[in-house]
Amino acid sequence: MSINASLRRSLNYNPLMTTLKNRLNTALLVVDVQNGVVEGAHQRDAVVANVGLLVSKARHDRVPVIWVQHSDEQLARGAGRWQIVPELTPSSSEPLVEKNYGDAFENTNLETVLSDLGVGKLFVVGAQTDACIRSTLHGAFVRGYDVILVSDAHTTENRTAWGAPPPDQIIAFTNLYWTYQSAPGRTAGTVETKGVQFGSTTKKS
Repeated sequence: MSINASLRRSLNYNPLMTTLKNRLNTALLVVDVQNGVVEGAHQRDAVVANVGLLVSKARHDRVPVIWVQHSDEQLARGAGRWQIVPELTPSSSEPLVEKNYGDAFENTNLETVLSDLGVGKLFVVGAQTDACIRSTLHGAFVRGYDVILVSDAHTTENRTAWGAPPPDQIIAFTNLYWTYQSAPGRTAGTVETKGVQFGSTTKKS
């Protein structure tokens, strides 16, 4: 596929093409927006604000919001660093998936949650871009989901001391390659917060 053709496909992200049967609904997947994950992250406040806007929009549009929360040796369950950032407050009615691996599907009930909601398309936001966001993007895509990355609603920390590119370059490159991601029967792509259109969600019978 040429870059121009791929770009046209990525910009037309609304049609749902998931390979999953009877999964016509869309959800917002909020990954690891926790105190210890985003402290010191690139443009932390702006990204959290965009996530908040998307959560509000999803709720207004009656689109499910799924929260993902990581724990490990550095993020002990129940500790302050483990908590969702104070700017965001999950509703008691919104599913919260706890994970221990980068891919939010790995050894969790996320697939069951999404299946029960009839979800076949995900808008992904959160942190960190080069770890759990990338892992979850690919985890969802190989499982048959349409996966849209919100380009200005994910972030990562500075790991240049360990040889990584600066965080702004990591974010830009992830947006670039996910824009042109493709596979049979599924759609991928990117969109800015202001351009997100969730579409309608129907109750599963």
